[in-house]
Amino acid sequence: MTNYRISRGLCAAIGASLVGSHPKLDSLMISSGASGDPPDLAHSSKWKDWIFQTGNDPNVDSLTFLGNLIEEIMDGPEIRPVACFADEELTSSKEIILEALKADGLIYKRGGIVENKSGPQIQRKSLNQKHSEKALMPKNLEELLLRTIRSLPRAIQPLSNRRKGSVSLKSENEYVVQDLLHALLMPWVSDIRPEEFTPSYAGSSSRVDFLLKKHSTVIETKIVRDVHHGKKMGNELIIDIAHYRAHPDCHHLWCVIYDPLRLLKNIEGLKADLQGDHKNNIGSVNVIVEIV
Repeated sequence: MTNYRISRGLCAAIGASLVGSHPKLDSLMISSGASGDPPDLAHSSKWKDWIFQTGNDPNVDSLTFLGNLIEEIMDGPEIRPVACFADEELTSSKEIILEALKADGLIYKRGGIVENKSGPQIQRKSLNQKHSEKALMPKNLEELLLRTIRSLPRAIQPLSNRRKGSVSLKSENEYVVQDLLHALLMPWVSDIRPEEFTPSYAGSSSRVDFLLKKHSTVIETKIVRDVHHGKKMGNELIIDIAHYRAHPDCHHLWCVIYDPLRLLKNIEGLKADLQGDHKNNIGSVNVIVEIV
């Protein structure tokens, strides 16, 4: 484990380069390995403070966290210049981060790798390696699903921007997201059953994306295709939930909504309407909604 102190300057450079809503960036920080709860601060201060907080946590591999956090910025196409620094030569977020890394004696390598140019530093706290590896293991299925689902945007990024000569996979394709989620879960869950039918409800039935039979859990994935589809997402899931209530092996339903273009307007309202126990005389199911 590399417990490097992340400098204030580097935190500020990366924080200024993060673009998106609070829920989107919260998800990015958590999936990258951020520690603790999100600071209750304004957008301009929240991310740099959270990065600094994580970089000073002796139980976090700070360089791995940094690599995870900046991988999409560094390996993806340049989106926009960052104009919050006085140095006129630094016109892009990539250049700003590279310069800040260099100032701290760090280098970035493609694939989310941050290394120290001057060799290993003394760790702030000696940790038992076996214990630290054990701590990274998911404690239960819920933690496994949360980590896997929230890391989907990072996992799909290198597949969407592959090397020359390779076929890039489109993140807007629902089957790509389903297949990737299936692949990420396979090392952890031995019995994953895709494409099963729910019992008939109101004269129709629907396909289950994934059934984790041993855990009485179903995972349903959706992709928000456009603004109009985003407005119908809640109604679609209400219909799906009605089907899953009647499924004998579905006691827990995870609704995974992949929204790469951030088209959903009222995320908290959607979650409030759908999450929780849904019961009637046919059956019951507990619904968890994750939007990434």
